[in-house]
Amino acid sequence: DMHFPRLNNFSFWTLPWALDLAVVSLFTESGSGTGWTLYPPLSTYLYMGKSVDLTVFSLHLAGVGSIFGSINFIVTVRGMKLVDMHQLSMFPISMFVTGHLLGVALPVLAGGLTMLITDRHFNTSFFY
Repeated sequence: DMHFPRLNNFSFWTLPWALDLAVVSLFTESGSGTGWTLYPPLSTYLYMGKSVDLTVFSLHLAGVGSIFGSINFIVTVRGMKLVDMHQLSMFPISMFVTGHLLGVALPVLAGGLTMLITDRHFNTSFFY
């Protein structure tokens, strides 16, 4: 069992909404049409407006679910070690490290995408 069951439930139920937004972005206008990455079209002024924004928002929502899941992993692993134990097995340690890496990497990705969207809509200059 996870340490915070409601947080685990919340992190799971953000994923269908992210999938729904990604599917809606396929049918909005002519789809995002960005290929494998979102970065090159977002760094220019000419990209498919609403569909790319929906795709980016779905990525943000999936990232939020992953961050909540990683927080839950970290707290669960900290609660796995009993008072009498001197060592912890390798699996909880790997879960702990994976949770920390997810918690560090995903906000950086979300911040980069947010700066690109802000740069596009408000004509600021993060990347110039």
